Amino acid sequence: MGKIVFLSGIGTDVGKTVATGLYAKRMLDAGLKVATVKLVETGSKDGKSQDVAVHRRLMGTKKLPEDAAGLTCPITYKFPASPELAAQLEGKKVPVAKLVAAARKVSRRYDLTLVEGAGGLMVPLTARMTTLDLIVREKWPLMLVCTGELGAINHALLSLEAIKARGVKLEKVLFNHLPGETAAIAADNLKVVRRWLNANLEGVAVDELPCL
Repeated sequence: MGKIVFLSGIGTDVGKTVATGLYAKRMLDAGLKVATVKLVETGSKDGKSQDVAVHRRLMGTKKLPEDAAGLTCPITYKFPASPELAAQLEGKKVPVAKLVAAARKVSRRYDLTLVEGAGGLMVPLTARMTTLDLIVREKWPLMLVCTGELGAINHALLSLEAIKARGVKLEKVLFNHLPGETAAIAADNLKVVRRWLNANLEGVAVDELPCL
């Protein structure tokens, strides 16, 4: 089984999907065999994963065999909300075991499997399990996507504090530059995140991603 790394963000709409695709492309260029998985996708009107399609486009690859087999996005829901709520609105429950089994199955054929979550770390998967709970249970290393937007620093530091408190292995921070961000705010966000890491999780790098 290859390595699984989970990608989460400081909230929704922070560019996790783009960050996942860009980082996957970087690892492909480094010579690794890489797959990406969207653990669960909400807001899907046709039952297909738009996020995985973005991954493939940014990776510069065609569909993987696991895409056709339904393993790279094992569950979709129509309503754009937390997985717990989206499933409830369809009279269902999120099948966490199925999601984990799919990610593990994909990882058997790849050196690295990047698993993108839905929303931020504390988003409910079920009434008893958040995304962070799942990461802790599975002992998956994590990459956290941060941004340079106004207000993002609060969400970033709260997420980092939760990661530290739960003993999650943080592989790195992916700092996503978004269109329209203010340069001074983005630079300050980056500085504060690095300062926190140096004081609390020394050795964790910050990778800046290009603005697309």
